Amino acid sequence: MYAHLLLLIPVLWVSFQVLLKLGKAISSPLRDIPGPFWTRFTSLWYFNQVRRGKFEQMNIRLHEKYGPIVRLSPDHYSISDISAIKTVYAAGSKFPKSAWYDGWRPPHQWTVFADRDMKRNADTRRQFASLYAMSSVVNYEPFADRCIDILFERLDEFARHKKSLDLAHWFQCYAFDVIGDITFGHRFGFLDQGKDIENAMNTVHKIVMYSSLVGIYPKWHPWLFGPMSKISRSGAAGRAYLGTFVREKMALLRKERSTNEKPNQTGPESFMAKMMQVSEQDPTKVTEYHLVLMGQLNVAAGSDTTSISLSGMMWYLIQNPEALGKLRDEIDEFTQQGRCSHAITFKETQEMPYLQAVIKEALRMHAATGLPMWREVPAGGAQISGRFFPAGTVVGVNSWVPHYDEKVFPNATTFSPERWLEAESEPERLKEMNQMYMPFGLGSRTCIGKHISILEMSKLIPRLARDYDLTSLQATMNTENHWFVRPASLEVDVSPRRRD
Repeated sequence: MYAHLLLLIPVLWVSFQVLLKLGKAISSPLRDIPGPFWTRFTSLWYFNQVRRGKFEQMNIRLHEKYGPIVRLSPDHYSISDISAIKTVYAAGSKFPKSAWYDGWRPPHQWTVFADRDMKRNADTRRQFASLYAMSSVVNYEPFADRCIDILFERLDEFARHKKSLDLAHWFQCYAFDVIGDITFGHRFGFLDQGKDIENAMNTVHKIVMYSSLVGIYPKWHPWLFGPMSKISRSGAAGRAYLGTFVREKMALLRKERSTNEKPNQTGPESFMAKMMQVSEQDPTKVTEYHLVLMGQLNVAAGSDTTSISLSGMMWYLIQNPEALGKLRDEIDEFTQQGRCSHAITFKETQEMPYLQAVIKEALRMHAATGLPMWREVPAGGAQISGRFFPAGTVVGVNSWVPHYDEKVFPNATTFSPERWLEAESEPERLKEMNQMYMPFGLGSRTCIGKHISILEMSKLIPRLARDYDLTSLQATMNTENHWFVRPASLEVDVSPRRRD
């Protein structure tokens, strides 16, 4: 008898949970918002779609089918229109990041990216803002030049031996080494070895996979993180490893500073050296936690986002020879006029209108992130896209959805840098395009390293287009989306540019 009663307990619990979810779905004031059937009752549908790694495309199709508001789980809604973007993300918005971001930090700790405390995040960003301002970042231009020169040495080797290469991998090597130079005053050596040093690339990938999935069930995170940290290949273990990786680089820098050993380089002091100086003067202002925090942020976010964006840009240029030809013509013309150096400067790139249009169009078509940027509706609720959303509801915009909105970007699947140039004579159209353009996020939570990424892309793309012929060896660029929409590969043949 007691055995039967024990068996009955889980049955009753499951039945209660089912009735609870049914009751919530039926009584919800948002019950009429459309979406896939199972999203009314469970987050499993959304979890499975994210796990598959193609959600940016699924999200676009959902809005094409259901309209500007789509249900993705019982209390998560994807939104696509301009008014929602302004309401949710504009500077001064009261919408905090949702609990999904808890999966992006160790339990009981906070990070800049995942911090849901809006005041603390604003204070932290303000504290380090000067380091990330373009006026500061542009001083690191020689570091990017040095890494580009080494990358081109590798490309020349592939060309001489007539060997193909995975350009996406080499872009990540470039991004890692530039961010290493900027952050710690040393390249990590990825461009020299051409491989995943200390498993850092794979570590970042595992962290992103774990965080994007566990964030859908954030209450599981504190329970899963500890046990999974003991599994060497897990994302939880990867986060601990990333901390160790950063501390090792900090220790090397501290040794140099204590013995007055200067790295063999020219240029400004590294980010970390500047932060250490402040910390030494006032340890309460910049703590050891801050140093590790900002080092991890640069390494984890600064490598993937830039390499992904570079891959997207070169993919679209290779697939659109007419656009590549126009870009080369612009660079050649600037060179003939004496307005373009061999190591093209960042200032020179800002004066090239077609290059800027290429960068902007490529970031529109292949934004580095491909999941909704979830925000929680604040106390009192909010009116969004003509609907009232109660406090605690989670809403978000996936940059891929507005970027492929045919009303704003006609022929959205066509790579057309010209659309940005043509819109300059139509102020209202350009304003609308810019309002829907969000490859680095928007408002107070815009990617803090945006200017570093822009510097790296602006320096590399024109030199690569000017100096090399690249031929794609694949018909499509397959990607995997677990927050970052990473290319599986970008196989190309490379040769010095033919100037017929």
